Amino acid sequence: MITFFVILCAFLIWFSSRVNSEPTTSKYTYNSSDLSYLSNGIQFPVAESDIEFLAEDSGAENGSQILWFSRLYDHHRWWNRLEKLENPLCKSDMMVYLRELGNGTSWAVKMFDASGRYSGQFLFGNDYWLGSKTLCKELTLTEWNTEVPPFAVHFYVAKIRINLNRKFTPVTRQLNVGECLPKSCGVTGVRSLLAHERNQATSINIVGVREVPGDYSLLYDFKVHLLGGCTLLVLGLIIISTLADYFIPNSNENSNKTDKANYKQNGIENNNGINNNGIKYISTIGTANRTTDSGISNETKTSAKNGIPLKLLLSFSVIKNGRKILSVEKVSLESIECIHGLRFFSIAWIILVHSYLELFAISNNKNVRIVTERGFFYQTISNATFSVDTFFFISGLLVTLTFFRTEEKKQKPPDKEGIYTAIKKSTGSFFMMIFYRFFRLTPAYLFVLGLNEIIMRYLHSNSVFSPAIIDHISCNNYWWRNILYINNFYPQHEFCMLWSWYMANDTQFYVISTILLLIGIRSSKHIKFVGLIIIIFMGASWITTFIIAMKWEYVARVEEPFALFDQLYDKPWLRIGPYLVGIVAGYFLFKMNCKIKMPCGVVVLGWVLSLACLGSLVYGLGRDGLVIPASAFYAALSHSAWGLSIAWITVACCSGYGGPLNYFLSCELFLPLSRLTYCAYLVHPVLMCLTSFHLDGSFHLHQAMAVVIYFGNLVLSFMTAFAISLAFEAPVVNLLKIIFG
Repeated sequence: MITFFVILCAFLIWFSSRVNSEPTTSKYTYNSSDLSYLSNGIQFPVAESDIEFLAEDSGAENGSQILWFSRLYDHHRWWNRLEKLENPLCKSDMMVYLRELGNGTSWAVKMFDASGRYSGQFLFGNDYWLGSKTLCKELTLTEWNTEVPPFAVHFYVAKIRINLNRKFTPVTRQLNVGECLPKSCGVTGVRSLLAHERNQATSINIVGVREVPGDYSLLYDFKVHLLGGCTLLVLGLIIISTLADYFIPNSNENSNKTDKANYKQNGIENNNGINNNGIKYISTIGTANRTTDSGISNETKTSAKNGIPLKLLLSFSVIKNGRKILSVEKVSLESIECIHGLRFFSIAWIILVHSYLELFAISNNKNVRIVTERGFFYQTISNATFSVDTFFFISGLLVTLTFFRTEEKKQKPPDKEGIYTAIKKSTGSFFMMIFYRFFRLTPAYLFVLGLNEIIMRYLHSNSVFSPAIIDHISCNNYWWRNILYINNFYPQHEFCMLWSWYMANDTQFYVISTILLLIGIRSSKHIKFVGLIIIIFMGASWITTFIIAMKWEYVARVEEPFALFDQLYDKPWLRIGPYLVGIVAGYFLFKMNCKIKMPCGVVVLGWVLSLACLGSLVYGLGRDGLVIPASAFYAALSHSAWGLSIAWITVACCSGYGGPLNYFLSCELFLPLSRLTYCAYLVHPVLMCLTSFHLDGSFHLHQAMAVVIYFGNLVLSFMTAFAISLAFEAPVVNLLKIIFG
């Protein structure tokens, strides 16, 4: 058996080193002064036939060139290009517009004012000349304007790639120019008007023009009807269930008593039986209910009184589920309370880094990102990847601790089982655990998946920005990879919900841990075998990561937090280390019953080493990053080192050596937030895209506003997570409990 696992790990090392062996794009060379990297929008390769090249004027000097650039796309100078228009209606409307603009007519001046043009700070990263889509629409309303255009008006956004010269634009930049023009011109007419601008730049060409809003309609989208229908169905069940729970006598009281009895018997279900995503593991199902003196369990009494149909209905009750989620009651002395604080601060850390990425995408002073990255504490943002490792550690710890505690309470068979019976029983348990987890995770996941695709399709049609996210395409084609939790093995450009790589990894690790736990529960000899397998897996992870990092010349630096995403960042061979550490820590706490006595010197040394390790991992890259060999070691070992440091904090806190930190992380206020981390992780990027890309124009980045937007994202994410948990998470948990009896 050991030989098999060794061969398996050797194969995985070879396979992972071969994955993406041929780069799909050129090797990444980041330069923080390269503002094209900071430009918003997807720069897909464009066919030469689709690009409009402007006529060149090579006789211009830098001074007059900048003057020309400041007057680029000035409507007052467009008379001479009307003859190039092929659409007679567009030509007629444009003649009226330009004539009235010259005369200073109110509606014409407003059209020009609502269009985008040079407003400064281009050399500091301002690629947005968007004007205002809202004002372009507003100027046509007769209710509020005494003068309105005599023709229909529409808003257009053009993508223009420009290179002034080597001094001012060492790399090609992409402008996003908004134009408020006659609707009769359409995309073709607007493209023609822009293409006939006199050129004094090294190169300038029009990549594309689109109408905003486009032709997408939520009313005609089948997926909107499907998702809306499912949501209305669930909402109806919630309303009926809540009314039943409120008006039927004693149903709510009996349900609460039963839940409390189950929580006390399971010991850790409401606390540690929930992983970093709030996932209750199947291992808690086999626990017997606490019985009364008559031998009849509280659950049986409740079933007899209320009946299974009523219990199924009450699974959707807002009263029942809301009370569970928001409860701050400590349910067991065996619980590891510090985990709740670790969960909350980990998801808060993730939302923090995503908030900065959100602001970087829509800001008109992108050079501030360069300034921000120079700061020492920005490493807190760039190294937020370790927050996910905390989740992996907690997952491994809780599934192991819950499994062994549950198995310990079961009645052992009087005689040893045969090998065939043991394999059959373990196989059944394995599929039952996977089945439970799949149906526990997937409903909320599937809802957010559909919601995200609809929102991104809407934004790509209605936003003045061009989000660098194509989930409206990739989710439609590859959603099944997410449902099977294998999407992390595919290229980034095919991802649906980029951040869902975490759920795929966590599920894959859960499958591995389930197999190891079912083997290890047999005997102490099997436990030693599982320990050896964990060591082999850990070594394979380090070797594989090191080989890939060296092959791709990985350089760890602040400016590249997501470098080698397809090769390393989201792959299980990089991420499994903290999970394995969590498995070992969970078994250790089980054997010691969370009561470890340590000398004072060991406690001090442990805290010093763990905090020093955490600090060096987050703030140790420095201004220039690490050289290539050191970067490879950093990639291979850093995530496991983070897991070990969090393991010490967890063990110390639950053993009474946590001091003030343990009191803080164990604060009862973190209990409800901890239960919502899974849904908050799922939905927060969707909310960020909706709120940022729905803006009418760009955002002026500043640290003070970044803080305000971060806390807004944090609060909004948890409020939405609470609603999703009430509708799609808590009812599923209740139904699974009833199904499994």
